[in-house]
Amino acid sequence: MEREGASPLVHLVIILTCLVWILPTLGLLVSSVRPAHDVAATGWWTVLRNPFDLTQYTLQNYREVLGAAGMGRAFVNSLIITIPATLLTIGIAAFAAFAFAWFQFPGRDALFLVVVGLLVVPLQMTLIPILRLYSRLGLAGTFVGIWLAHVGYGLPFAIYLLRNFFGSLPADLFESAFIDGASPLTAFFRLALPLSVPALASLGIFQFLWVWNDLLVGLIYLGGSPSVAPLTVRLSTLVGSYGQSWHLLTAAAFVSMAVPMAVFFALQRYFVRGILAGAVKG
Repeated sequence: MEREGASPLVHLVIILTCLVWILPTLGLLVSSVRPAHDVAATGWWTVLRNPFDLTQYTLQNYREVLGAAGMGRAFVNSLIITIPATLLTIGIAAFAAFAFAWFQFPGRDALFLVVVGLLVVPLQMTLIPILRLYSRLGLAGTFVGIWLAHVGYGLPFAIYLLRNFFGSLPADLFESAFIDGASPLTAFFRLALPLSVPALASLGIFQFLWVWNDLLVGLIYLGGSPSVAPLTVRLSTLVGSYGQSWHLLTAAAFVSMAVPMAVFFALQRYFVRGILAGAVKG
């Protein structure tokens, strides 16, 4: 029995939905490459009258933002903060989730319940106590401190997500591996991780986007020092300093969202590949 194709109405709804999501980003991009006087005088859609007229575009906004406004250093700081915080969270969570899923030890269920319970603890409740501890240890305003904070805040969700995925893997695979003499580390690296690429890719997307777009944690633990401030903190100062300079704000905003978009689309490919590679034939 052949499946009926999607109706034209479904296609129309999908196309309209895509347009609704794409138009704001397109408007932001176009505004970021327009001169200041054009941004103040006309809407971004006016370039559509003659989109191939290069005289109506300029890169001066990006030069000013990345140079004088300090967004270039903030961009590097965001990478220094986000990449280690994401990798550490995935690595620690993968080990913990595998233990919760396949190991038997006293208090396992109670400990996992505590981890799940941490998901409902408001992040704001921990800011002052941890900041006081950081001040005593000299970690306030350092990259190490912000790494530890983001890893701690991201671990409960990461462990919960990976534990559920590891627990759904076929038990016969691990039983056969252990019978053949495989150690837990071998089963983890040779079986669990390759079959969990979809979950790891999803977690990587979630954690990277959360850390990259974070403002509150970076502002509290790093302050406003230009030497360590990430893009979000620097962008918030631009809003206050250049509240009327929309051309600079649009350029700064597009710089801050370009990397998350690239990471998302790059990991989408690995996500699909992981689903196909991790399929188990019955």
